[in-house]
Amino acid sequence: MGPVRDVTLAVVGSGPAGLTAALYAARAELRPLVIAGIPPGGQLIITTDVENFPGFPEGVQGPELVDLLRRQAGRFGAEFLDDHVVRVDLARRPFTLETGTHGTVRAQAVIVATGANARWLGLPSEQRLVGHGISACATCDGFFFKGQPLAVVGGGDTAMEEALFLTNFASHVTIVHRRDRLRASPVMQERAKRHPKISFEWDSEVIEVVGDGKVEGVRLRDHRTGVVRELAVGGLFVAIGHDPATAVFRGALELDPQGYVRVHDGTRTSVDGVFAAGDVQDRRYRQAVTAAGAGCMAAIDAERWLAEQPAPAGPARVPR
Repeated sequence: MGPVRDVTLAVVGSGPAGLTAALYAARAELRPLVIAGIPPGGQLIITTDVENFPGFPEGVQGPELVDLLRRQAGRFGAEFLDDHVVRVDLARRPFTLETGTHGTVRAQAVIVATGANARWLGLPSEQRLVGHGISACATCDGFFFKGQPLAVVGGGDTAMEEALFLTNFASHVTIVHRRDRLRASPVMQERAKRHPKISFEWDSEVIEVVGDGKVEGVRLRDHRTGVVRELAVGGLFVAIGHDPATAVFRGALELDPQGYVRVHDGTRTSVDGVFAAGDVQDRRYRQAVTAAGAGCMAAIDAERWLAEQPAPAGPARVPR
């Protein structure tokens, strides 16, 4: 079982949402405990140049931004456990969060900021070049590919949105889809098909990313013929979805069909006293700055909620 630690506020996750929540909560003298995950830092730790986070006119490396946010929160009294939450009990206060190696945390309020992970193709050559020409976020990284031919993998609305956005920078965008028809909504399909900079590789899949140190092309296999050919591109954007990191909260919080935490009235979840911020509840924007903003909101919501509470006792679930 391990030691038991009692805190006023626990923040689960240490990306921009969790660390901003910790900063605001620490400045409110709530002495938050951040259960940071392993490795801590979320998606930013595998991000190279971040040029769209306010306050960094020359850009900042993702790991450096995480370090700065963590140090800033720590300056005001936030504490950190570099560990995972492996089991939760949110049925009554204090809420119970069991960690992998540091025992149990009991908290009067919880902010869930565990983020979401992009789905990748699962190729060894892909992982080698993530951050060096391979991305899962056109809004984040499209600017770096001015004048280059690009490929987008996927067939849903997200893939169409990514491809259309990339036409602002790319010389041409090729959408690679493993089937002969798209899953995207009719309006998004029509926009992509009518765009002069977009073409399609149907019934095809990427089997290898080509390049030494940076993306130089992709090898495609045609499902109908088995023919393999190389497509020269300067970047590959994988747009096949995200998986919110909510497995440990299944059955404890209300999730939508895709597994994202449902929120209402700002950042409140289905359990009174538990709040959610960042990509774990946002499948639309998925930006570091929007996650940070949601973290601020969650900390303010938690602070005000705690100030209104009597001595902790009884069931925590909100009547529906």
